[in-house]
Amino acid sequence: MGFSDIYKSVTSPHTEKQSETTADNVSNYESSGSEIDAEVQLDKNVKQIGVLSATFLIINRCIGAGIFATGASIYNFSGSVGGSLMFWVAGTIIAFSGLLVYMELGSALPRNGSEVVYLQHIYKKPNLLVISCYAVYALTMPWTAGNSIVTGEYILTAAGKEVTQWNSRGIALAVVTFAFLVNAINAKVGLYIANTLGSFKIIIILFIIITGWVGLGNGIKSKNFHPTHNFSNAFEGTSPTGYGAVNALYNVIWSFVGYSNASYALGEIKNPHKVLKIAAPAAFWGIAIAYMLVNIAYYAVVPVDVISASKRILVSDFFFYAFGTNASKAASVFVALSAWGNVMSVIFSQGRIITQLGRSGVIPFSRFFGSSKPFNTPFTGLLEHWIIGVIFICAVPPGDSYNFILNLVSYPLNVINTLLGAGLTYVYIRRWQGKYEWHAPIKATLPVTVFFFLSSLYLVVAPYIPPVDGQSVYESLPYWLHAVVTWGIFGLGGIFWVVWTQVLPKFGGYKLVEKEVLGEDGFWRNKIYKVSKDSTEAEIEEQIETQNATDSELKQ
Repeated sequence: MGFSDIYKSVTSPHTEKQSETTADNVSNYESSGSEIDAEVQLDKNVKQIGVLSATFLIINRCIGAGIFATGASIYNFSGSVGGSLMFWVAGTIIAFSGLLVYMELGSALPRNGSEVVYLQHIYKKPNLLVISCYAVYALTMPWTAGNSIVTGEYILTAAGKEVTQWNSRGIALAVVTFAFLVNAINAKVGLYIANTLGSFKIIIILFIIITGWVGLGNGIKSKNFHPTHNFSNAFEGTSPTGYGAVNALYNVIWSFVGYSNASYALGEIKNPHKVLKIAAPAAFWGIAIAYMLVNIAYYAVVPVDVISASKRILVSDFFFYAFGTNASKAASVFVALSAWGNVMSVIFSQGRIITQLGRSGVIPFSRFFGSSKPFNTPFTGLLEHWIIGVIFICAVPPGDSYNFILNLVSYPLNVINTLLGAGLTYVYIRRWQGKYEWHAPIKATLPVTVFFFLSSLYLVVAPYIPPVDGQSVYESLPYWLHAVVTWGIFGLGGIFWVVWTQVLPKFGGYKLVEKEVLGEDGFWRNKIYKVSKDSTEAEIEEQIETQNATDSELKQ
């Protein structure tokens, strides 16, 4: 069986839209083995996300606990105050190029799932291979677990309680379960809570920035505060090592990882093109300016030797020097609420990724995971991600194992971004050659796309650079472990693809045929049928109708 045996059954795009089980209910998102265009039907579901909620989806995903601690690690990796700020500028530019790429892809393919839709659209030969590899990664990574645990730790710190592994993780279980239940039962309520937490983050960040300005003018009256003079010779210090530069840049870019968060719910946005044009750049540049000003505020108030020794408590040091001991404890509340808002936003998007994988037909039990029942929400996708998060919270001990899993969550995204950058570059070239139809309302431009591709490729390769001077992300594990295991995860997806699309059809005497149908919930989904290997086009349509009729009887 060859790669061309998996193809989309071609049906007129002008046929009447009926129920999911009607064979003629197809979109014009089709392929007969050649390249396809980007004209996709919009989902017919209820649209309930506007500009404000989309903006806060991005803000909450980007701003978790990181901004309150990341500045210390970036300073240590860069070696100086000025060097760290330069890394923030460079990382912001790279992240913005990624935002533009995601905006173009989202404007051309405005459906839920983001990378699910983009990878499946671009990488069609071998068909379903890349999306199968992505599926294994998406199904197994506990995105919500890290900030759930951080929320628990800082709640206990604020309450003056001793933080242990199990009391912090008990709170983490409550946090991730609450986020799951709210988003699974009523998406509007979930968005309202997330928007409220996002507003709180903005207030706290503005307060830190204003305090930093006062500190620059030596106007802080706390007995703990003394002028830091950190900007007198900003580049005084050590030069960053190759490993340090990589990790400093990586940490900055990771602080913007949520810039694409609205694209995971484009099928639920009222006017996706308009919202992308407004919400995504506004949120991004608001966050970028805030990040820079918050770091300046840290340097204005906290001595660099204290910053260098900080780990996840830099904001506590800031409040200690600015306002005293009690304020330092209160800072833990701010971090906890910010991390909680991140969990609400992350599970919102990750649940939609799993559900879209179900609608794409590439994972087992696709009908189950692609359903919007019982609450007209991505309940099953949210459930799957909640289970993975609970397993991580309960099973993975602190230390190297914990850090390894967190790195394993983040690193594969660089591979995915590299594929998206390369894919969109290919689209630009083929369109210039007149061999590809691509009509995206928002344009990233070819230079920006190539820059994003090369930057992402750099982040894929860079973790293999050996660390020096004790800068390794692990105490005892090999520094490259998460990068190598990533390829094993994608490899499992490749093995699944070989078995599903090559081995089983060969021995079963059938081939796989794709057809897009409109589901009862208003979302388009990709149904994959098994048809006789040597069937003609007419026979394929007959077999599809028979399978649809059988499905209808089973539902009744």
